[in-house]
Amino acid sequence: MDELLRTNDPVLLSFIQALLAEAGIRFAVADQNMSIVEGSLGVIPRRCLVARDELPRARRILEEAGLAAELPAARRE
Repeated sequence: MDELLRTNDPVLLSFIQALLAEAGIRFAVADQNMSIVEGSLGVIPRRCLVARDELPRARRILEEAGLAAELPAARRE
């Protein structure tokens, strides 16, 4: 799986998860437990991961939802 994005914003992450789930894109959230361990201070961002072959479609869905600014600039297509 490849990283789609990383964020400290739990509301944004929840919205992204809903978008991906609605599109039928399987995803995983990494570092969620580390975020809890560090006391929810927002120091360790959570990473949203998707399968490599789904990455372009996942990026397109986020862009269409107005979240292009959340995607890492170096990884935008």
